Amino acid sequence: MPSSVIRGWNYDEAERRLDILFVSGRRYRYHEVPPEIVEGMRAAFSRGSYYNRNIRDRFRFTRSRGVAAT
Repeated sequence: MPSSVIRGWNYDEAERRLDILFVSGRRYRYHEVPPEIVEGMRAAFSRGSYYNRNIRDRFRFTRSRGVAAT
C-alpha cells in the first residue's frame, strides 16, 4: 500500500542499513536495522505508522543526500 509519508525505501541486509526517502524530500539512513524490522515494514498496512512505532527514535541515523530509495 502506498504511504502518504514515505515515498520509498531501500534496505541493504549485508550492511543492515535502511535508507528512507520521505515525501518531503528528506532522506535518512538508519544504521544497524535488523532484517525482521524491515520485514515488518514490508508487511505493514501503514508503513508510516510502522516507521513511527518501530524505527523512528530507535535506531541511530544520519540525514543523507543522494541515497537512492525505491
